[in-house]
Amino acid sequence: MISETQFQNELKLIIENAIREDVGAGDYSSLACIPASATGKAKLLVKEDGIIAGVEFAKMIFNYVDPNLKIETFIQDGTPVKYGDIVFHVEGSSQSILKSERVVLNSMQRMSAIATKTNKYVQLLDGTKTKILDTRKTTPGFRAPEKWAVKIGGGENHRFALYDMVMLKDNHNDFAGGITKAIEKTKDYLKQNNLDLKIIVEARNLDEIKEILQSEGIFRILIDNFNFDDTKTAVALIGDKCLTESSGNINENTIRNYAECGVDYISSGALTHSIYNMDLSLKAI
Repeated sequence: MISETQFQNELKLIIENAIREDVGAGDYSSLACIPASATGKAKLLVKEDGIIAGVEFAKMIFNYVDPNLKIETFIQDGTPVKYGDIVFHVEGSSQSILKSERVVLNSMQRMSAIATKTNKYVQLLDGTKTKILDTRKTTPGFRAPEKWAVKIGGGENHRFALYDMVMLKDNHNDFAGGITKAIEKTKDYLKQNNLDLKIIVEARNLDEIKEILQSEGIFRILIDNFNFDDTKTAVALIGDKCLTESSGNINENTIRNYAECGVDYISSGALTHSIYNMDLSLKAI
């Protein structure tokens, strides 16, 4: 993953762009009927059971819009919530609260949905050594908060983007002339460019697992779209030579079975690309 400084910068850019997109030249609805001097208070109301996420991100949004807004937090990120719970109060300029409202809600609703789904997967893996990973199948322009939500839900982050880890998938291997050539070329490139990046290599079958194991310095092997029996065989072949990761159409009904094959990680794009926003609202008090 990227550094904490880079991550915080990503969040800042996302907030700036979201306010630019939503507010533009001005929130004319509020400007037209609410005096600039007016103050008010609102509550973040939970309307659906789940895991709350995005509280700290919401504070960043409010602070960006108006540093004078005051937030009183009652429920922290990662906490199970139920219908009717109040997560926080925000108090200050009424115009500022309204200007922030939609960006806060859009962010928290999606982050909470991701955290809730991730937490469900984590519970399904309880008692195994396997950890759940996210992927790059995220909403364009909103990756950092979505990966943050996975962490809040108890999961772990895969690479952040194309630049912080090497992942040689089937197309890379085929275009490079085969797995071994792809690995050799990658190692040469990293050395020539003084890059210290972990290498993950995807395998489509057991023969490719064996081929990958002929190369040194592989961080993790991606066991992609294998059935249970072949996954168990692959894990036995790999042993402690490197880490293992299962992926490919793994869902709530099969995730436990793959974990019991002994893999270190299971990656799931569904954590971020197949969720419905959690119902939250910001209501004036």
